[in-house]
Amino acid sequence: MFRSSGPRLLALLAATTLVLAACSSKNAAGPTEQAGPGTWTSKASMPTATGWPAPTAGVINGILYVVGGTSVDGTGTALPTLQAYDPVSNTWTTKASMSTGREGPAAGVINGVLYVAGGVGSGGIGRADAIAALEAYNPVTDTWTTKAPMPTARAGGAAGVINGILFVVGGTSSSVTGGYADLNSVEAYNPTTNTWATKAPMPTAGFGMASAVINGILYVAGFSAASAAVEAYDPATDTWTTEAPMLTARAGPTAGVINGTLYVVGGFPAYPQVVTSLATVEAYNPATNTWATKALMPTARGTPAGGVVNGVLYVAGGGTATSNDKGVGRVEAFTP
Repeated sequence: MFRSSGPRLLALLAATTLVLAACSSKNAAGPTEQAGPGTWTSKASMPTATGWPAPTAGVINGILYVVGGTSVDGTGTALPTLQAYDPVSNTWTTKASMSTGREGPAAGVINGVLYVAGGVGSGGIGRADAIAALEAYNPVTDTWTTKAPMPTARAGGAAGVINGILFVVGGTSSSVTGGYADLNSVEAYNPTTNTWATKAPMPTAGFGMASAVINGILYVAGFSAASAAVEAYDPATDTWTTEAPMLTARAGPTAGVINGTLYVVGGFPAYPQVVTSLATVEAYNPATNTWATKALMPTARGTPAGGVVNGVLYVAGGGTATSNDKGVGRVEAFTP
């Protein structure tokens, strides 16, 4: 999703002043907010650490699958890797790789199959072409198959599965010539027909958002410029609504749902002026349209992968502002 080596970002990193994106006027809480309820525990690190642009993840039969991301060797290589974490044994295994290395893909699980859409090639946003390809992983056979590509190539899109349909929203275009533009387009994939359909666009264009589904509604939070905005999509009516903003503006968080509550974790407090990262965790109650602060994540990071297994949110990989592409292999688990 984000690259420290892009020409636009390098110039901005040279600035000596951190410009924070404005938080909501309703609540201007920042990254210094205090820890709240919940507990974090450290878990076994990933075999292959990932920087930012980040990997993505999906959960199948109690196993967290983390796919793609950026190499930690400083070359900015887009990774095709698939790593599987078993929370019961606290162990990782390496699975069959995708045919295409991807930084900042989007993913969702349908009927026990992991679908991975979009991303960007080695070099990152503004220095490589965005990807339209869709690949599907079957954990039973440990194999990948190529599916119909998205109509719109994109990196850093958000995704969610509702009623057996994969919705991919937002993201950014990217080209080797250095150009990119935030997207608000929404496209829906039907695995039964292997076809895509265009849906109502998001109110706000952006990339690097966290996303999750609660009661058939897709929630998207944390847009590319570091925003507190939260938007919700109802596929039944093909409409978007604006929800209560987060307490902390952020770009590139991850998210998960536990007992009907949306947890948004980490990210960067400003983009593209990335000089620090967030450990803050916030919980959204859709019934009351309100946010609450939870326990701080031990390792502040942006663009990690996340997934919920048996009521626990696992956060893997991502990058700190100081490590950038070198990223982290740390895995930490949050229990409300």
